[in-house]
Amino acid sequence: MELIVRAVDVGSGNTKFVTHASATDVRCASFPSIAYVSSGQNASWEQGERRRTVCIPIGDLFYEVGPDVALAADTFRARQLHDGYAESPEYLAFYRGALSLMKLSHIDLMVVGLPVALLAKRKASLEKAMTGEHDVGAGKTVTVAKVLAVAQPQGALVQFATENQKMDAIGREESLIIDPGARTFDWLVARGTRLVQKQSHSLNRGMSDVLRTLALEISKSTGVQFRNYDAIDLALRTGKPLMMFQKPYDLKRHLPIAENVAEQAVVGMLEWIEEPHRLQNIILVGGGAFLFRKAVKAAFPKHRIQEVKEPMFANVRGFQLAGQNYARSVMAAGRELPEES
Repeated sequence: MELIVRAVDVGSGNTKFVTHASATDVRCASFPSIAYVSSGQNASWEQGERRRTVCIPIGDLFYEVGPDVALAADTFRARQLHDGYAESPEYLAFYRGALSLMKLSHIDLMVVGLPVALLAKRKASLEKAMTGEHDVGAGKTVTVAKVLAVAQPQGALVQFATENQKMDAIGREESLIIDPGARTFDWLVARGTRLVQKQSHSLNRGMSDVLRTLALEISKSTGVQFRNYDAIDLALRTGKPLMMFQKPYDLKRHLPIAENVAEQAVVGMLEWIEEPHRLQNIILVGGGAFLFRKAVKAAFPKHRIQEVKEPMFANVRGFQLAGQNYARSVMAAGRELPEES
């Protein structure tokens, strides 16, 4: 019987997960990494109101998570932006929310990711916490038999190689994967598909820093405190003006400051890259790819910067593909993979 493999990428901005997987088709979905906390199940729901959320019990509290959670939660207070995120009850709620939305009762292998800088420190504890029986609310449980935690950008490398039909070639090449997320700016140097630890790292310089900087500039310009980060993010991605006081507000005047945040992150990364001329692939992924593109191109003027389709889902798609390969080659044979050097 074929083993059931799934993947979840619990980010600080969004939780991405696989809803369907076959050898040729991986489908994904996401919801904001925001939780509305209450002391009773469905406590925040108005009578007759139906939201696309699930209520996850953890300890004595319930965490409402899902695509429509912004209708209940204050996005400013509810986001978790700290190094202990992977050990927080909110992280577990997002993971279990994804499990609930997958609509499976048993998963043989789950692949999850961690920022590069936290992988060695948190890998074992995260794998243990994500394994076993999980209460996903409404009297339902999901059992996860085995969990494999990898560096987040490793997923994107697998997805890039698969998308470009170069899985064999990538094994002989040196690659740099750059992944600007909500909280962290991650990069990974790989020889083949193996992590080069001494050149790979994370900085706390992600999209949240860009959005926070822009919100401060808007507040200064208008004289009114503005903290709707989601509205700024949407305006940046679509190129449409931000609406304030029933009028369009053009963010272009503040873009140089936002780009400066991206430049700081890229400059920090360059200090870790030992021989950039050896890089055969430079791959830009992640939800913040669009805003960091200019800084990355300026840092590597002699390279072609490559991207993947739907960069926000690059990591989780790669997790899924890597997990399917692991299940076929290792789990089905009853073996364990050797530890990375």
